[in-house]
Amino acid sequence: MAINEADVENCLKSVIDSNVGADLVSAQYVKAINVDGTDVSIRLEIGYPAKSCLEELVSRVKTQVQALSGVGKIKVDAQVKIISHGVQKSLKPIPNIKNIIAVASGKGGVGKSTTAVNLALALATEGGNVGILDADIYGPSIPTMLGLTGHPNSDDGKTMNPKVAYGIQTISIGYLIDPGQPMIWRGPMVTNALQQLLQETRWRNLDYLIVDLPPGTGDIQLSLSQQIPVSGAVIVTTPQDIALLDAQRGLAMFEKVNIPVLGIIENMSIHICSQCGHEEPIFGEGGGKMMAQKNDVDFLGALPLDILIRQQADSGRPSVASDPDGRIADIYQSIARKMAGKLAIQVKDYSHKFPNIVVQNT
Repeated sequence: MAINEADVENCLKSVIDSNVGADLVSAQYVKAINVDGTDVSIRLEIGYPAKSCLEELVSRVKTQVQALSGVGKIKVDAQVKIISHGVQKSLKPIPNIKNIIAVASGKGGVGKSTTAVNLALALATEGGNVGILDADIYGPSIPTMLGLTGHPNSDDGKTMNPKVAYGIQTISIGYLIDPGQPMIWRGPMVTNALQQLLQETRWRNLDYLIVDLPPGTGDIQLSLSQQIPVSGAVIVTTPQDIALLDAQRGLAMFEKVNIPVLGIIENMSIHICSQCGHEEPIFGEGGGKMMAQKNDVDFLGALPLDILIRQQADSGRPSVASDPDGRIADIYQSIARKMAGKLAIQVKDYSHKFPNIVVQNT
């Protein structure tokens, strides 16, 4: 019996992409199916950076389709196409930035900035064009973690060029002040400063801008969440109860301003002894997963409490850059793919397709 496009499409419903938690058809990856006699050609579009797993996905597709009776040659053209996704209704996306992802925590000391930097590097490693905005005006740490110093250059005296490290574009108040200088500013000044960093930086065609938010859920964080067009957010927590309580407040804040939470990351999940390799959950275990289940959001992954993560960030060479083939980098890349994959199935932004309407007196 001859095969047809419907047979192939039904077959592709059995191929699950774990990064989005859906089959290829439901995730809308399948853009074209052509059957010519016994030969089959399939065109796929993946909505997130997937350099490290694209070949494996194509192999699984071919294996699945080959199981159909009577199939001859199989051609699979798989490409990555990252598009803009919806933001808060009162805001518009920023030119040259397709998606802004906020990385937040309810409290300080959970490794949020280290996680944000490594996620940005992981997305770039997977093929994305990525930037990071250090939104912690009071305690900027991104310059240290990326080994960057000095003022950003300006071509016109009005805007700043992002400073670049390891292929990612960055901006931080830390580039504009002397090291150790305290920022004794009230909330409105901090909000204005952040808007200037965002709007007056000449970002270059970013697929993702990671925003490392300051810790907490106060007036500053709420104002920023209402004024920056964010496509999605992730919450970084540690397993212990006090951190989870604060992380819950952070999640609730994003729900109030209609920003989808892409998932929860549990940092410092397992302590790994640098001497013997013994693993122990010194901060408790399972808290991040339970929080994700309670709030019906995705658990993106768990990161170990490893001295290397701290040492590498302090030295200006975060784990994904220091040891790109190591276990820690692999975990960050897995989390980054899931984060971007969850965003890829969110509501798409079509505002750029609408014409501008100008009313003139004639």
